[in-house]
Amino acid sequence: MKKYENFCQALINMKDIYNYEEPYDNVVLTGLVGLYEITFEQSWKMMKEILQNHGYEEGATGSPKIILKTAYKAGMIKDEDLWLKALRERNNVTHSYNQNIALSIISQAKEKFYDMFCQLKKEIDENWI
Repeated sequence: MKKYENFCQALINMKDIYNYEEPYDNVVLTGLVGLYEITFEQSWKMMKEILQNHGYEEGATGSPKIILKTAYKAGMIKDEDLWLKALRERNNVTHSYNQNIALSIISQAKEKFYDMFCQLKKEIDENWI
């Protein structure tokens, strides 16, 4: 399943966020935000495909928020609020030229979102594939 493989590779790449500490230069800051954004994008697209494959009609809408809510109802993700927060941060990526926004995204990626993605991978591996 290509979307699953894409997500797994993005997650492997995202682990590199732990190789860097503040202060970040602009290139590193932008790259770390990008690692988060790519992993988030691959995660919800993978969820969409898996939900569709398991007969969830809501998966056809294409809306990340609907996909996250459906994945929560299906038991694919356990913390809907955290995932919706991750979605809001993904939406903030367009404003990551603002250093405070970029630093917030990176901080949350290190503290919460990387583990959230790892939990998703474990759930998919154990119950959905």
